[in-house]
Amino acid sequence: QVQLVESGGGLVQAGGSLRLSCAASGRTFSSYAMGWFRQAPGKEREFVATIRWSTGNTYYADSVKGRFTISRDNAKNTVYLQMNSLKPEDTAVYYCAARMNSFYSPHIGGYDYWGQGTQVTVSS
Repeated sequence: QVQLVESGGGLVQAGGSLRLSCAASGRTFSSYAMGWFRQAPGKEREFVATIRWSTGNTYYADSVKGRFTISRDNAKNTVYLQMNSLKPEDTAVYYCAARMNSFYSPHIGGYDYWGQGTQVTVSS
């Protein structure tokens, strides 16, 4: 059974940084793609970033490109989201997701497993 556990959320001032972690267990993830999504109050869940576990290739939403970096640590089975130059509009619950397909996807429906989410709040 796949489990995804996010951590690292919190309260930060605009312009600050946070690093989210997603600890994955229950599978060998080398043939998976992983993603980060977020959901702000009253809004739909949206794509943030994705990574192919096997190659490390990445893809980002335009809204975070140049500010956020997704990466993975094979030894720790962990995916990270480094968030720099945070803005109040980045405030949301951030979710980690796993896709049983080595090719990444920006679509929510393409993911098979989800974590419980971690709150990120950026104050102005």
